[in-house]
Amino acid sequence: MSLATVPTKKSVSKFINSLETKKEDSKVLLKLISKITGKKPVVWGENFIAFGRYTYTRKGSKKEFEWFNVAFAPRKDKITLYLTCYLEKEPLVKKLGKVTHGKGCLHIKKLEDVNMSVLKKLIEKYKEGSWY
Repeated sequence: MSLATVPTKKSVSKFINSLETKKEDSKVLLKLISKITGKKPVVWGENFIAFGRYTYTRKGSKKEFEWFNVAFAPRKDKITLYLTCYLEKEPLVKKLGKVTHGKGCLHIKKLEDVNMSVLKKLIEKYKEGSWY
């Protein structure tokens, strides 16, 4: 497994406070996701702040993997929010505002560009961490 998939004992607050950019948006997401999921945040790898974990088996494999239910990763120019769903099939994504997305991740430049009530609904919907 890669380093990104490993929970660490790093301090979440120290990690966020060390950010050069996206610090305030990260604090907002930390509070929001903690409240919605009821899970304690944990730093995974170098830069993921994750909430909860579950075990799954990948298609075509008998090996079990551990993954986080919801996570975000502050980057220099954006924050990537990881949800365990196929975002291209999720109608709420079109109502989010100014975001781009991959299969299961949202790329957010600034939280002020996002409809926060829709974001809350998405996190609530997929907080248990199983691919639908």
